Amino acid sequence: MTRSLTPDIKLLNRNWNWQDGIVILAIISLIFAIIDTASQFTGAYNPNIVIETSLNVLPWYTAQTLLRVAIAYFLSLIFSIIYAYIAYHSTLAAKILLPLLDILQSIPILSFLPGVVLATIAIFPGQQIGIELASILLMFVGMAWNLTFSFYQSLCSIPTELLEAAKTYRLNPLQRFWMLELPAGAIGLVWNSVISVAGGWFFLMAIESFTLGHKSFQLPGLGSYLSKASNQGNFVAIAWGLAVLISIIILLDFLVWRPLIAWAEKFKLELVEAENPPQSIVLDILRQSPTLRMLSDRIWTPLTQTADLTLTRTFNRSSKSIIPNSPSAIASWFNWLFISGFAFIVLWGTWEAALLLRVLNLENWYQVVIAAIFTMLRVTIALVLSLLWTVPVGVAIARNPRISKILQPIVQIAASVPATALFPVLLLYLVRIGGGLEIGSVALMMMGSMWYLLFNVIAGAQAIPSELFEVATVYKLTRIQRWKTLILPGIFPYLITGAITAVGGAWNASIVSEYVQFQGKTLIAPGLGATISQASANNNFSLLLAATVVMSAIVVLTNRLVWRRLYKLAQERYQLL
Repeated sequence: MTRSLTPDIKLLNRNWNWQDGIVILAIISLIFAIIDTASQFTGAYNPNIVIETSLNVLPWYTAQTLLRVAIAYFLSLIFSIIYAYIAYHSTLAAKILLPLLDILQSIPILSFLPGVVLATIAIFPGQQIGIELASILLMFVGMAWNLTFSFYQSLCSIPTELLEAAKTYRLNPLQRFWMLELPAGAIGLVWNSVISVAGGWFFLMAIESFTLGHKSFQLPGLGSYLSKASNQGNFVAIAWGLAVLISIIILLDFLVWRPLIAWAEKFKLELVEAENPPQSIVLDILRQSPTLRMLSDRIWTPLTQTADLTLTRTFNRSSKSIIPNSPSAIASWFNWLFISGFAFIVLWGTWEAALLLRVLNLENWYQVVIAAIFTMLRVTIALVLSLLWTVPVGVAIARNPRISKILQPIVQIAASVPATALFPVLLLYLVRIGGGLEIGSVALMMMGSMWYLLFNVIAGAQAIPSELFEVATVYKLTRIQRWKTLILPGIFPYLITGAITAVGGAWNASIVSEYVQFQGKTLIAPGLGATISQASANNNFSLLLAATVVMSAIVVLTNRLVWRRLYKLAQERYQLL
């Protein structure tokens, strides 16, 4: 045994380089940092905790916030892949899951807040983990829906030839998912991961520091730090908090998002190699690490081969096996659960909602409807203004290497900076010029929704095969002809996905853009978001439910009547065949 290992050890020592040292040191440091930070998530919760705004607490607050964001993101990613996979492979599941997804993404975070907080407190009474879990779940609902829409759209856009090839080679569900479906959604998932995490940053202040009835809940973190600094009008603390946050965002862009964007480029469907593919120094270091190559060759590759071989034998053993031999058969397992479980949830939820809503009078409903009209106007204005600049800029970033090198890092950083932290400065300026919260709310809605459009446009433009641009060059198409016949049809499915999530994001942003606490004062712009924020703060669950129902109904009807029809058009006319 010793003799057989000696040559490999010598080879490993000979190939060891400085990249290995960096990788190993980074992994060890990350593990210890996670363990140390996670240890603070346990123990008894202190309701009288005081959030400090001094500089010495920022590193510790930042570590706790990063861990919450990371946990929420991985939960969102797993949920999104499973949810979209089931909806794609089961017609019955899609009829339930897609409308449910419309409803879920239309519900603002503050509407989830009472149920989530009360449930986690009941499960972990008096414990820190209960409040931490509530914060993570609230971040989850701000991240998951965008990723789910993205992966589902990618699955629906898989070229027919590839689907036929998968059937011809008789790929089992695991092989089909691992070799075709997940790679097809990789680019969209990576870019939408950037904006989903940015969505978590956007609501950070509302998630780490919130009020439910007469109780105030605060968790040590960057969000609560910025929230307290904003309430105090402490611009020095706000500046330091933003400086730390922007530094973290830059590091995440360099260490995480750029490597993932460069790595996902290999899943792009094209016959001609791209001239200037995305590059990442971190990804190059990881690829050049002998230790990681050894771990991949000796552990990861044998495990995947064994799993694939085992599944293949099981699937080929009998067509009547307990394990089905097609993805659609897997989804059929869930049919009875969807029919019975969903019916029970709907009936129970309807009964509970009726009990809450019966206490409202006509005046309350009139207030909610008028507020909805105001917010709808702001959402429409924010969407139109966002479309005017995100489409040309997104295509330029995706297709022009020089512009991409300059603007791509900037937009990734800008999208991740929570607009709610910058809003006090913007609001102070608008008050001086006379715009106030009426204009400021539209600006904040744009800052909370335009990035969904931009990143989906970038992903769509990058997914267009390079050979199509070569053909356009050969046929000497003008710029207008390229946009009309190639670029707009190519990005159209992604643009619709971005529009759906952007509209949902704008409605969600209304809860923090129409109801703002600044320098000890509360500023309110008439709208549905302000109604929801006030109802949540006053523990008025009946009014909160009514406003949430109206908001969800508007978003769902818009999706059904407008966006879903455009979504279907994208699948039928603008899919790569």
